[in-house]
Amino acid sequence: MSSRRELANAIRALSMDAVQKAKSGHPGAPMGMADIAEVLWNDFLKHNPANPHWFDRDRFVLSNGHGSMLIYSLLHLTGYDVSISDLQNFRQLHSKTAGHPEFAYCPGVETTTGPLGQGITNAVGMAIAEKVLAAQFNREGHDIIDHHTYVFMGDGCLMEGISHEACSLAGTLGLGKLIAFWDDNGISIDGEVEGWFTDNTPARFAAYGWQVIAGVDGHDADQIRAAIEQARENTEQPTLICCKTIIGFGSPNKQGKEECHGAPLGDAEIALAREALNWPHPAFEIPADIYADWDAKEAGQHAENAWNEQLAAYHHAYPELAAELLRRLSGELPADFEAQVDAWIAEVAAKGETIASRKASQNALNALGPMLPEFLGGSADLAGSNLTLWSGAQGVSREEASGNYLFYGVREFGMSAMMNGIALHGGFIPYGATFLVFMEYARNAVRMAALMKQRVIFVYTHDSIGLGEDGPTHQPIEQISNLRHTPNMETWRPCDAVESAVCWKEAVLRQDGPSALIFSRQNLPHQPRQPEQIAAISRGAYILQDCSGVPELILMATGSEVELAVAAAQELAADGKQVRVVSMPCTERFDKQDAAYKEAVLPAAVSARVAVEAAQADFWYKYVGLQGAIIGMRSFGESAPAGELFKHFGITREAVVNAARGLL
Repeated sequence: MSSRRELANAIRALSMDAVQKAKSGHPGAPMGMADIAEVLWNDFLKHNPANPHWFDRDRFVLSNGHGSMLIYSLLHLTGYDVSISDLQNFRQLHSKTAGHPEFAYCPGVETTTGPLGQGITNAVGMAIAEKVLAAQFNREGHDIIDHHTYVFMGDGCLMEGISHEACSLAGTLGLGKLIAFWDDNGISIDGEVEGWFTDNTPARFAAYGWQVIAGVDGHDADQIRAAIEQARENTEQPTLICCKTIIGFGSPNKQGKEECHGAPLGDAEIALAREALNWPHPAFEIPADIYADWDAKEAGQHAENAWNEQLAAYHHAYPELAAELLRRLSGELPADFEAQVDAWIAEVAAKGETIASRKASQNALNALGPMLPEFLGGSADLAGSNLTLWSGAQGVSREEASGNYLFYGVREFGMSAMMNGIALHGGFIPYGATFLVFMEYARNAVRMAALMKQRVIFVYTHDSIGLGEDGPTHQPIEQISNLRHTPNMETWRPCDAVESAVCWKEAVLRQDGPSALIFSRQNLPHQPRQPEQIAAISRGAYILQDCSGVPELILMATGSEVELAVAAAQELAADGKQVRVVSMPCTERFDKQDAAYKEAVLPAAVSARVAVEAAQADFWYKYVGLQGAIIGMRSFGESAPAGELFKHFGITREAVVNAARGLL
């Protein structure tokens, strides 16, 4: 049997060799945390390398994702489909082993990490999902959902403000199966952190309501094991294990220094490290006995088989619950979902209400919520303004976790990254809301949702200068363009209750990326449509109102400005002009349509085009061309009633008509 230090040294050797071969990377953290990882993965982590997607596995998140060779080494050693060749191709094009851990690139990587602080926040989301799902489905004698979430994080994660947002809420919710390891090595890129990070971290986490296990020697396997056992015994609080480590442990001249944080050690130093670690083996060579002691395939398969037996017993005792659980874990929607939602959309169209689209969104939640028990909603302390609470919403708390709604508090960034973790965990479709302008606080988490192609629904209300008196600090201008330019994102800005209903349907149906739903504060009039027009909303843009002949002018708009385009078209038609109105609730979806459909909606021969949207104007050149006209915002807003602001900034029917006449 290999010693624990020898097993940990396998991680150190693979990490320094891979970074050296790539000529870039971060060897310090993997070498410093190798002993902690060895104890956790060999003694506690419940996982099956042969099936990385086994649902009741423990989740392991490397929040300090720059130390990615740590997780790649662990995955390789324990038996995942990560070969020595994959490690040798670290940081190379199309390799499984990207510079930072990438979800869906490498089996066993639970989330994409690298932007510091988001890994721990994703992990909080995963732990929330585990607790809520367990409360919803577990029954006496049948703990079918029962796993831990483990996180490694460094000083950088703790310096990032998002860690405060997430860890504060984790303590409030009593996430007892969340266990985080702080790699307290005192070093960041700029050197010794005592010049810029002197927080009393144990006291900080104790104040959050966490169990704190301080003073653990991160290179002493017995201390590490005892700390993990203590953490697992406490099911009422998340736990922070404070591990004092030496960055680059084993490198005689660079350990404990910033030099080993983000650069290869160099061939000469690696040779010295091999000698210091008593690791005589060549680069990328692991002895057979070390491999055997690391191999987790048999134990992992046994754990999964035992869970499958539990699932069979659960299915026998609670067949309906078991069927519903398996449906949700598969990500499938209820079999009759589309038929039900289409019937409801028809009712919305027949009702023809003039309401704010944020209210139409709440109506959608009231309709969809009973159909979708997998909804796990929330708002960043704006439920009454975002209108995200619906008639069946039940809050999740420490004491009662079986609800379907999270009060995230004023934590836009944390909320968004937690939603990513919830989606990654599985069993839920998360949605969360704030004002559109505060998307900026959460921007990087929104980007990460898109990067990982997660089904996350971001709800943004108060969508323009139309929110009025709160002024330019709260009036979004450039945010919609930002979202539209994000790969894998779909951004919907509906013009009335019908389009609002359809955008919710499409966001739920979508499984290959996140959706941003943009809603108004002010009332929007109902736009009459034929059934085929309602069906066309899902294509992102469609002909809302057409002329009797060949169009000579196209007016296009989104959201509250569709009303202006329709009114302008009526005035121009009275002058004998052939005008088409195109509503474009989702430009990204329209861009994905085939050429024939796009030509049918926006004929290339019609060069006279006017776009109108109370947001950043330049986005629209892609649709109107350099010869067209754009009615939009080219500055920040002002504080005044909404009607006055639209006049002040020239976003009016008259402006659209004048622009159109100028083109014609």
